Amino acid sequence: MLRQRVIIRTLGVATAVALAATACGPQKTEPAGSASTVPSASAAGSTPETSPSTDNKPAEASPSPSASQSASPSASPSPTVKAIMANGDESEQIRELQARLKQLKYMTVAPTGFYGSKTTAAVKSFQTKNGLTASGAVDDATWKKIQSVSKKPTADELRPPTVNEVDAPDPRCMTGRVMCISKESRTLAWMIDGKIVSTLDVRFGSENTPTREGQFKVEWKAKDWTSTIYHTPMPYSMFFSQGQAVHYSADFAARGYAGASHGCVNVRDKAKLASLFEQVQVGDKVVVYW
Repeated sequence: MLRQRVIIRTLGVATAVALAATACGPQKTEPAGSASTVPSASAAGSTPETSPSTDNKPAEASPSPSASQSASPSASPSPTVKAIMANGDESEQIRELQARLKQLKYMTVAPTGFYGSKTTAAVKSFQTKNGLTASGAVDDATWKKIQSVSKKPTADELRPPTVNEVDAPDPRCMTGRVMCISKESRTLAWMIDGKIVSTLDVRFGSENTPTREGQFKVEWKAKDWTSTIYHTPMPYSMFFSQGQAVHYSADFAARGYAGASHGCVNVRDKAKLASLFEQVQVGDKVVVYW
């Protein structure tokens, strides 16, 4: 019986450690209840982020012929408006699309490579003004038209060195003191009572270690911190979700969006983050959204 209890306890600890490894920074040991809340991290990581990818993805639009196979062969010519880029997709081709749309003044935010609501609206507007089917998705005719009236984007246009234009704030950001963090525009807006005080460029975790989305609060802060999991410096850390934090990243400053975090919200402007760190208080709201 004693041996059985030891085995069960060992398995429980191993499970908690495995879940904690998805976080960018440490699991703080001060709150005694934190270990019991770790399993919710894996559940939170698989929420709104996955939902847009089911909308009009080209790979999912084409399998319909299997359903029409039993019908007459005359039904097969119908996929004439097959989308090659659509809401929820992410690729370098989408980054080029966004850069071209920005040249044409249909987009104001910097290219991110993710096809979200702003890209959908810009494409729909372009299609309407050019006599194309206003679906919001890019088919072959739309892509050729965009290419014909724009020029091939430069490296700086694809990945601007300047600060990204801030996204429209999420409704949850409109009250109180809040770090309003948009995954689509890759920006952090520090807001007080619905007004933007300052903005910063940010980047997020990779597909394997995603930054959780939702509404949180600043749990604790550390001006000088080193990750106890990855052993990397995390200056000006503001922890908001079981080890995930907003913090300065020297790697982000050096490599930009060529890299990713282990789930944290990385900031590349150290001076601006230092100023923000002094203003943000424990208990302030944090909203991460698409």
